Amino acid sequence: MAESEADTPSTPIEFESKYFEFDGVRLPPFCRGKMEEIASFSLRSSDIWIVTYPKSGTSLLQEVVYLVSQGADPDEIGLMNIDEQLPVLEYPQPGLDIIQELTSPRLIKSHLPYRFLPTAMHNGEAKVIYMARNPKDLVVSYYQFHCSLRTMRYRGSFQEFCRRFMNDKLGYGSWFEHVQEFWEHRMDSNVLFLKYEDMYKDMGTLVEQLARFLGVSCDKSQLEVMVENCNQLIEQCCKSEALSVYRVHGSLVSGVL
Repeated sequence: MAESEADTPSTPIEFESKYFEFDGVRLPPFCRGKMEEIASFSLRSSDIWIVTYPKSGTSLLQEVVYLVSQGADPDEIGLMNIDEQLPVLEYPQPGLDIIQELTSPRLIKSHLPYRFLPTAMHNGEAKVIYMARNPKDLVVSYYQFHCSLRTMRYRGSFQEFCRRFMNDKLGYGSWFEHVQEFWEHRMDSNVLFLKYEDMYKDMGTLVEQLARFLGVSCDKSQLEVMVENCNQLIEQCCKSEALSVYRVHGSLVSGVL
């Protein structure tokens, strides 16, 4: 049965007002009034972009990409605020003007669908790394995220949230369309399509793909060091998120999914 807006504790005023619709896609309020500017955003050939649907492993991917592209190590990354190194294009801070003037090579993130990203990207400019995640795991993380943010004030049940997810009533629109658009461009020379689960299954192959795509030259021993460092990042992530991944407000959700 379709979700009744009136039956959801955080609708319509509290929750629905958090979004606006642009070209048929529900987007966060901070995107309002800047979509044309985003479309015309100037790219550089040295740009590295990370694009994901929210809660698709963006934080972990950005650390791996930073490690491979910059030759960093886990200890160095642990001491820095990695988010400051990879700003989100559409977020209010630091803003489009600041991102535009960053020193090359720029590392930029976004959750926007392919068709809303800078037009120059569609023409082959810059390198774009896209990561998709199993939606069953993603929706749990996205629910936790909505419940934790005071600005969202989502107070519905997990089942209600899943119905929202399936009916494209969350920020950044349909997960299915988001992934499908990038999947259709996976053969483009400037696009690398990755899967979140592969970071855990075969980090060696994923690091090789990243190094090749980013033009990072390394011999076998250097590649092995990079893979070892990336696996350290995975282990650190697993330890810090082991409980939160499987619990929603203290209740196990594995049976639901």
